[in-house]
Amino acid sequence: MTVRSATVIGGGIVGLAVAEKLARIGIDTTVLEKEDRWAAHQTGHNSGVIHAGPYYKPGSLKATMCAAGNRSMVAFAQEHGISHDVCGKLIVAATADELPRLEVLHERALANGADARVITADEAREYEPNVATVGALRVENTGIIDYSAVSAMLARLAQEHGARLELGTRARRIAGENGSVTVEHDRGTVTSDILINCAGLQSDTVARLAGVEPEVRIVPFRGEYYELVPERRGLVQGLIYPVPDPDLPFLGVHLTRMIDGSVHAGPNAVLALKREGYRWRDVDAAEAIASIAYPGFLRLASGNVVTGGKEIIRSLSKRVFAASLARLVPAITGADIVRAGAGVRAQAIRRDGSLADDFIIQRTDNQIHVLNAPSPAATSSLEIADYIVRQAGVTA
Repeated sequence: MTVRSATVIGGGIVGLAVAEKLARIGIDTTVLEKEDRWAAHQTGHNSGVIHAGPYYKPGSLKATMCAAGNRSMVAFAQEHGISHDVCGKLIVAATADELPRLEVLHERALANGADARVITADEAREYEPNVATVGALRVENTGIIDYSAVSAMLARLAQEHGARLELGTRARRIAGENGSVTVEHDRGTVTSDILINCAGLQSDTVARLAGVEPEVRIVPFRGEYYELVPERRGLVQGLIYPVPDPDLPFLGVHLTRMIDGSVHAGPNAVLALKREGYRWRDVDAAEAIASIAYPGFLRLASGNVVTGGKEIIRSLSKRVFAASLARLVPAITGADIVRAGAGVRAQAIRRDGSLADDFIIQRTDNQIHVLNAPSPAATSSLEIADYIVRQAGVTA
């Protein structure tokens, strides 16, 4: 298939990276974003971490793209003057029974090309004097950045290369015929050789709109953040993460010094009652029922009743949230934190209740659907864009 034109649905960092790449190599590109700004959802609400890849199965898309993305994102930031800091991070074992899992992470980190080493508790406190740990993994090439700023730059570059960028424009109908794809949207129609769906929280909805049955269902999980009050930011020097639970897709509540100097704490993980529900009161009855009634979610929930209950309690109780942070830095109390908003993760769940643990990019003849792109998708966005362009058969 010869591709001369493309329509990208979704103006988060992945969609914009794809659009910039396509436009730069001469493809007539249109981007449709239903919100009135770029990076309005997952991209604009994440922790701003340039990940290095100690968590991902070696050889997976996440592992390979994160390793390459760590380098390409730093290079992109350097080239375009975007504030960033390759500050490194600590993954800390709070108890001795977590040390074997720390060793597994170390092995994965090395397999994935991360600059990582296991250090003692005393060595960990040289980086983070206030941390509680019996041992830690130091990952040197982890960094921090503002992904909204990256997205804005990608949008600017895409436009400079000739892409048409349409904010406030929702796709309403998608039809394929005669080897092309036509999208009816709020401002008219656009026909192109290929459709690329990077709609994040709405990606499975867009796939069905295009006549494609997605292999996973998106179920939204809200992650709520606190931040340290300014006078207590000195308790954290960089990034402090717990050893994650291997049975869950979330990394656990952690502490992250942001590029502006603030220190964010979180996120937890609770079911959102709306695809874009950033607060408990954000409810869409149809979306909530669709999530709860989905057999995959029911199977997942039935096996994680205790974990889910703990997350809800942590969401509702500042004291409990602070206690989770104190497991990493004992000096933190409820008086040291204030709410700092939330993000929503597009969690892809299969019908059997299993969680998608890798990026999922589903392809038809002239459609590409990015159906699972959680963390480290922002880190990997430039690599995901290259991958998608290759999948589309586009060459410079």
